[in-house]
Amino acid sequence: MIIKLLVDGGAMKPGPIVGQQLGPAGINIGEVISKVNEATSNFKGMKVPIILDVDTKSKEFSIEVSSPPTSELLKKEIGLEKGSGDHKKEKVANIGIEQAIKVAKTKHPNMLARDFKSAVKSVVGSCASIGILVENKEAVELEQDIASGKFDKEIQEQKIEISPDKKTKLKAYFDKVVKEQKAVAAAEEAAKAEEEAAKAKAAEGAEEAPEEGAEGAEAAETAPAEEKKEESPAEEKK
Repeated sequence: MIIKLLVDGGAMKPGPIVGQQLGPAGINIGEVISKVNEATSNFKGMKVPIILDVDTKSKEFSIEVSSPPTSELLKKEIGLEKGSGDHKKEKVANIGIEQAIKVAKTKHPNMLARDFKSAVKSVVGSCASIGILVENKEAVELEQDIASGKFDKEIQEQKIEISPDKKTKLKAYFDKVVKEQKAVAAAEEAAKAEEEAAKAKAAEGAEEAPEEGAEGAEAAETAPAEEKKEESPAEEKK
């Protein structure tokens, strides 16, 4: 019996959902949780796909751990809780090629990429969807750099350590990006507020317009009567 689960690395817990998934197999749930947590302890803080192969007769089982999704590995690598809500407008991090290589080393065995360089390109591609810059560039640009051979040395050596000096430079660049993002967001917010104020003013003017029309109509109705009063003395003299 094959059971597929997505668990919290090193922190799987018993619960109704786990019971529903494992109950039909008739195995010791506590034992499964203990062994799964042991097998996924290196992926704490991440969602990890696992496959349980259960022998329903002997109640024995084996655990196959797949690496977490690339996005989860990237967030773990840089200590990010969540990705960007709008990756085109908001960037959430700026990493070095070494960090992409580190994630590729973990993910490569479970990827369809034909070679390690392709695996690194795939990881960089995943950076785009969650708003991560790589080497101060958009992921698409970095993929082109990788294809052209710019980072062949780092990829061939599978370099995963990033120097403190490079970290400082990457952070300085990202700080500028964040500052620009905040300025753009503030400008958009101001423009939105101005537009809403204009709409409110227009709506207010539209409500007052009928009242002015009514006053005009009332004046028009009373005018003939007043003229008639002014003409009456002359008529009397005749």
